[in-house]
Amino acid sequence: MGYSNANDLRAAHIGGVDATTSLDSRGVDVLERRTMAPRTRSVVTIGTYPPTKCGIATYTSNLREAIATSRPAWSTKVLRVSEFEGPPPDEFVVGTWVNGDHESMQLAAARLNMFDCVLLQHEYGIFGGDDGQDLLELIDELEVPLIAVLHTALLNPSANQRAVMEHLLNRSEAAVVQSVAARERIERTHLVDRIEVIPHGATANFEGPATVTLPHPAILTWGLLGPGKGIEDGIRAVARLSHEHPAATYVIAGEPHPKEFAAHGDRYRESLIALADSLGVRDRVWLVDGYRDWDALRALVRAADIVMLPYESRDQVSSGVLVEAIASGKPVVSTRFPHAVELLSSGAGVLVDHGDVDALASALGRAIYTPGEKQRMEAAARRVAQPLLWPEVGSAYAQLVEKVVETRSRV
Repeated sequence: MGYSNANDLRAAHIGGVDATTSLDSRGVDVLERRTMAPRTRSVVTIGTYPPTKCGIATYTSNLREAIATSRPAWSTKVLRVSEFEGPPPDEFVVGTWVNGDHESMQLAAARLNMFDCVLLQHEYGIFGGDDGQDLLELIDELEVPLIAVLHTALLNPSANQRAVMEHLLNRSEAAVVQSVAARERIERTHLVDRIEVIPHGATANFEGPATVTLPHPAILTWGLLGPGKGIEDGIRAVARLSHEHPAATYVIAGEPHPKEFAAHGDRYRESLIALADSLGVRDRVWLVDGYRDWDALRALVRAADIVMLPYESRDQVSSGVLVEAIASGKPVVSTRFPHAVELLSSGAGVLVDHGDVDALASALGRAIYTPGEKQRMEAAARRVAQPLLWPEVGSAYAQLVEKVVETRSRV
């Protein structure tokens, strides 16, 4: 049975019938809707999605899988946000919302309304319009409960950013952040008091095959590269450890952020190489090219001795890299951004002030060269990691979905 437009799709859902809908070329060939048994849910997550190369895309994929693992009987799908049309990358994607395309948005809303609950991954930059404000038209079309997962908590939002966030919060049955610091900031900035904290989520990476060989001791920073990551301070700190034996190697893994590369090409990486040359540590600063797949990245993290996060931001309330490092049992040396303070204060790492290269070098030296210190931090990281692992996080989201759907049904 085919449906020619968004209204037909919505009518099929409201009528409560079993339906198999043949969709157009904008996202997916087939979307099945079946009558659900009691307490069996259908959940769809909105966000960027692999093969898009960004942290939200990876998170969207991991979260869908974690909920599916926690609730095997549930239908767990993704509505992909993209800059272009294209076939679905896998069987979990039920459609694509193409930024800036109004018809695509209407079709996306109709598909979302065929589920019991919508989980929205929010970051201002992934949706169309100023500060992602095109999102507001989409959520106003929703007839099913919405849970907003907030990946950004701005301390001083612009007037338009504030308006977008408050509209989103008003339309959501629940909102989730990934740290206590983020909850406090959202509640203080937007005068709300119903924010849930569910950790970012990570896969346990304590053991695995040794598929990567690094010189030891190896310090690792990874992710999309660009100004603001503090990598220059990391290189300077490693240079100040040159007198230690064995000398540390600094591994910088990733590729330029797409916006950075579009504006400046490979200039940022070239500047890092030039800095290492000027400090006499070019042979001990390894720039590993490319966006690594999940297994390769996890193997690289396992092979490192220390993870360094020298970020310049003082406002970062959620860091997937930090969570993955802890879930790998790795000591972390980090600047004092809020999420790092929250997770590392119990001993899983060392915190330093922003811009203090001497303190950064001292912290690295302590973690690497002080007998027993690395092992003590590793044990602390394993303890901190337990509530951050995906099985716990997937179950927490599933419980929240159940609560929200049941509350809506009672109303």
